[in-house]
Amino acid sequence: MAVTASGMFLPTFVDILDATQLAVNTASDTFKVGMITNSATPDFDTHDHWADLSGQEVSGTGYTAGGAALTSVTCAGSSGTIKFDAADTSWTTSTISNARAAVVYDDTLGSDPLICLVNFGADYSSANGTFTITWNASGIWTLDLTP
Repeated sequence: MAVTASGMFLPTFVDILDATQLAVNTASDTFKVGMITNSATPDFDTHDHWADLSGQEVSGTGYTAGGAALTSVTCAGSSGTIKFDAADTSWTTSTISNARAAVVYDDTLGSDPLICLVNFGADYSSANGTFTITWNASGIWTLDLTP
């Protein structure tokens, strides 16, 4: 099975909501985005830590294992919708092959809990250039809580 969809990682959100294990703080935690290849087999129901996917991570010049820190992270609610967003992410002077998806995780917590995966829909590469993830104008993810 390959990367086929974008989604949220269920175990992380259950752990946040039942307050048994995680205290994710979007105002002060460091969130990272790592990239994985199409050979990855993400399971949104069971994967809960970056280590579950890091074995299928891209590699290359200008890309550091574990990905890059997100900057200008915001999490806000309005009209029944929660929006998580950050500045676009770039790796300059990079040579990266076959990046299929971006995985956002909380790097502050020791277990590196997975937050979401954004499938690019195709494999992308860079050759001694800038690889940029331009996040959707609506945010990296939104959650509509209206009935």
